Amino acid sequence: MWIVRLALRRTYTFVVASLLIAVLGGVSIYRMSTDIFPEIDIPVVSVVWQYAGMPADEIETRIVFINERILTSSVNEIEHIESQSLDGVGVIRIYFHPGAKIAEAEAQVTATCQTLLKIMPPGITPPYIVRYSATSVPIVQIAVSSDKLTEEQLYDCANNFIIQRLGAVQGARVPAPWGGKWPQIMVDLDLDALYARGYRSTAQPLGTTG
Repeated sequence: MWIVRLALRRTYTFVVASLLIAVLGGVSIYRMSTDIFPEIDIPVVSVVWQYAGMPADEIETRIVFINERILTSSVNEIEHIESQSLDGVGVIRIYFHPGAKIAEAEAQVTATCQTLLKIMPPGITPPYIVRYSATSVPIVQIAVSSDKLTEEQLYDCANNFIIQRLGAVQGARVPAPWGGKWPQIMVDLDLDALYARGYRSTAQPLGTTG
């Protein structure tokens, strides 16, 4: 073992070298910057469609399947596509080749989805376009419940109060609340009374155009 013989002949040199390594290593660790959620380039974009009341099989055939076909022919550098269909929700995950320009790909996905709105079921809203990254992994899940409030009131409280406060936390990304029910207002019209006052069934005065 030549290194052992060399260390025995030059004892002080190896002692000083060991001390330098220990001191410089400690200084480097102390001054090294750290990041809990480092920026990791993961070329994945998710498209989330929502259409309340539509069953999962129709979500797949009328929304997800059509969107997948258009994406494969309109967006560059796609490696493969995965999708999941639930009641009222369709999620499409688009995986790109390593090194793909994810910002350009996200813009292409957004433009393609916007053009599909005219052939989608009537009343559907534009999808959520989400770029996947290490920072988008959920770290906290909050469940809201009450013995006095209805589901509509709970949803309204979570959407207008809880999320607004959490959204002010630096670096936090807070999604929309899931579950509950949307507040609804139902109006019953007396059509005979409307006709008597000269209104049409669309609540427009007779003789006007709309």
